[in-house]
Amino acid sequence: MLYAQSTRILEGQKVYLRPISVEDTEVYLNTLFHPVTRRLTGTQAIFTREQIHDYLERKAKDTTTGILLLIVVIETEEVVGDIALQSIDHLNQNANIRISIVNEKHRGKGYGTEAIQLLLEHAFGVLNLHRIELNVFSYNENAYRVYEKIGFKKEGIQKDALYYDHAYHDSILMAILENEYRKIYKK
Repeated sequence: MLYAQSTRILEGQKVYLRPISVEDTEVYLNTLFHPVTRRLTGTQAIFTREQIHDYLERKAKDTTTGILLLIVVIETEEVVGDIALQSIDHLNQNANIRISIVNEKHRGKGYGTEAIQLLLEHAFGVLNLHRIELNVFSYNENAYRVYEKIGFKKEGIQKDALYYDHAYHDSILMAILENEYRKIYKK
């Protein structure tokens, strides 16, 4: 989907991240109903347009416990997904990260990798966080490899944590510490 240029919060070589707003309700609704995206993220709930609108309105008002951004390709201004830093705990300096690249044609191009690196730099450098974790389902092998390449390390497995498509699936917990990130990216 194409949109006029907007505020670029974080910018890389291929993508930039911009705040999501209630005007993006339709975009976000479409991502939540994309069948492959639903499977890879384990999304089971059904949402109405009004629920998404209300959710985005709340997210725009509360940036202390979470950040939700859209991923936009610089060259085309196309929104290709979203990324979030969630459950930000400033006292213990940690958070959870999640990402979704919606369409298969945008996967494997480095957009997700760059978006994660941009948000990690922000989390460690600006928000002064120490640890970022994520969960990836065992059947999402491509995402697992990307997270490993970025520097996330497997910390454990939650056995049968997701029941999806008539089967149980493990959830793999991965994390990266600020000093581990700095060793790899030397910033």
